Amino acid sequence: MRIINNSDFSQELKDILKYIANDKPSASKKFSTELKNNIKLILDNPYMYPPSFYFNDKDVRDMTYKKYTIVYQVSLERNTIEMMKIFKKNKPQ
Repeated sequence: MRIINNSDFSQELKDILKYIANDKPSASKKFSTELKNNIKLILDNPYMYPPSFYFNDKDVRDMTYKKYTIVYQVSLERNTIEMMKIFKKNKPQ
């Protein structure tokens, strides 16, 4: 399996990292590194997180990291995990 970041996820993550960096650049780098490491864990078990609260699809999952929800979709046919959204927990956009 491979991980794909869609454009929404990439832009939202960029905005979050920029916001964190305005206060403390080292915290932004740490957040990014730790998030990537947590996302990599999904490769071993794509269904380790619960089905999404926001989508009615068993292949769409919600991962929680710190105060953020990361929504991703598992595609066994394409052998991919698509990172779809990242937002503050309980505040979808």
